Amino acid sequence: MAEILKVAVGAEDDGGLLSDRIRNALTDEIASGALVAGSALEEQQLADRFGASRTPVREALRQLVVSGLVEVRGRRGVVVARMTPERIMDMFETSAEVEAMCVRLATFRMTPLERSHLIELHESSLAMVEANDVDAYDAFNRTFHECIYSATHNSFMAEQAQDVRARLSAFRRTQLRQGDRIRKSRDEHDAIMQAIAEGDGDTGSRRMRAHMLNAAAALRRYIDDRFGRDGPPSIGDGPLPHE
Repeated sequence: MAEILKVAVGAEDDGGLLSDRIRNALTDEIASGALVAGSALEEQQLADRFGASRTPVREALRQLVVSGLVEVRGRRGVVVARMTPERIMDMFETSAEVEAMCVRLATFRMTPLERSHLIELHESSLAMVEANDVDAYDAFNRTFHECIYSATHNSFMAEQAQDVRARLSAFRRTQLRQGDRIRKSRDEHDAIMQAIAEGDGDTGSRRMRAHMLNAAAALRRYIDDRFGRDGPPSIGDGPLPHE
């Protein structure tokens, strides 16, 4: 199974999109606990399940390996990695602080063109919220935050923010499915954008920190709704800490 670490080639015309759909479906199942830690992910079984060839499945698994959600274990092949509640919360806390710093710097350093682009991005997300389109909003959300990283004009900080975000991507995506979290997320973005427009980096920073911690709380509620207060077996030995 080490072959999954190679970039897939020769996929059908929509192979890229299909691999994204497979990756997103597996991401949701892993992050929510539907796929427990240690579960084997066999290429042919997944190909049969999704009605796909093994090529997009292999690419989806490769991306999951990179994100740390799954790992290759010799003869066992690809299995779902174990993620403890403490580790998840540490990651959210770290991301909250890094992104808060990014907003503060970006507020003072972004160019008028960058600010205009960020406003356009934010406005485009309303239709996604109205349609409750998790996939579209997740893609938008990634771009929105990456634009803020770039607007810091600090390449090292942007790299660190991106690295932490990549490790949390599955959980940030899954929390969007909790209740009306998509709408609340956009409202929080709106408050951040207001602070940026007013040139108030400190307020924007505080609001971004709260935005990230709200996402962590939404993930906890999503897991509680699906599995009860004890959480799924893949999350660990106890429930995630509450806000």
